[in-house]
Amino acid sequence: MAPNRATLIALTALAPVSWGTTYAVTTEFLPPDRPLFTGLMRALPAGLVLLALARVLPRGAWWWKATVLGALNIGAFFPLLFLSAYRLPGGMAAVVGSVGPLLVVALSALLLGQRPTARNVLTGVVAAFGVSLVVLKAAGALDLLGVLAALTATASMSAGTVLTKRWGRPEGVGPLALTGWQLTAGGLLIAPVAFLAEGAPPTLDAPAAGGYAYLALANTAIAYWLWFRGIGRLTATQVTFLGPLSPLTAAVIGWAALGESLTPMQILGIALAFVATVAGQLTTRPGAVAGGPAASRPLPAAVEPLKVRR
Repeated sequence: MAPNRATLIALTALAPVSWGTTYAVTTEFLPPDRPLFTGLMRALPAGLVLLALARVLPRGAWWWKATVLGALNIGAFFPLLFLSAYRLPGGMAAVVGSVGPLLVVALSALLLGQRPTARNVLTGVVAAFGVSLVVLKAAGALDLLGVLAALTATASMSAGTVLTKRWGRPEGVGPLALTGWQLTAGGLLIAPVAFLAEGAPPTLDAPAAGGYAYLALANTAIAYWLWFRGIGRLTATQVTFLGPLSPLTAAVIGWAALGESLTPMQILGIALAFVATVAGQLTTRPGAVAGGPAASRPLPAAVEPLKVRR
């Protein structure tokens, strides 16, 4: 693996590692039972900050493309993810989410023309099995709505990942602007649902304000910028195989900071999922870093300066 490619993968991996801290921050610092408000506070402020930094708006077809990507990657994904986490026992939502690499392999074959390999499929199965060993605990009957929400959230993020790869980004537009468009669109889609379902925003104390600031800036603005930057330069399959790092990070934080124990079976699961994550980065040729037919097609310029009042 070339050094620059290894660095790119390592930087992209920081995104799911950051997302793995979400559970600890949410349970320790944020007000309870406000999943939609939390999703809104993650997405919209982060999107507005990135828009202010990038100072470009979409034009032409990129208005609806950015909206579709924002809906898939953020607007639908965040609420469905929180809904599944609230309704499913233990780490079942993470187990369902761990099938994401397999969905991306299938969607990449349909939309990107990348034929699935036996190695990719096997790696995806091993990753899902490893995650299940880490997070799945004994529980009662599963909630059908929770399972459907988890599956839909996983499918939404997987489709968003592949479409982000297929559409690329307009000429002259960097990943910072593309990320800002999606986060802003997703946040605006979440806002009315959050206010209708949960009412007025809660009163925030200092720890909650700090927690939301962390989620919006480090956990969302920076993490999603790294994620979409990785999608633009790596294959969709490579990027999605970094996803299991999120529940693994959550498990390690729970053990190191929250006093949770790790059983030998969970340690085995961490090892399996980590090996699968590494193997997922070795499935393409070194020359295919930017992989996918869409990555090589030039796109028309579709941006205009965003005027910010001073």
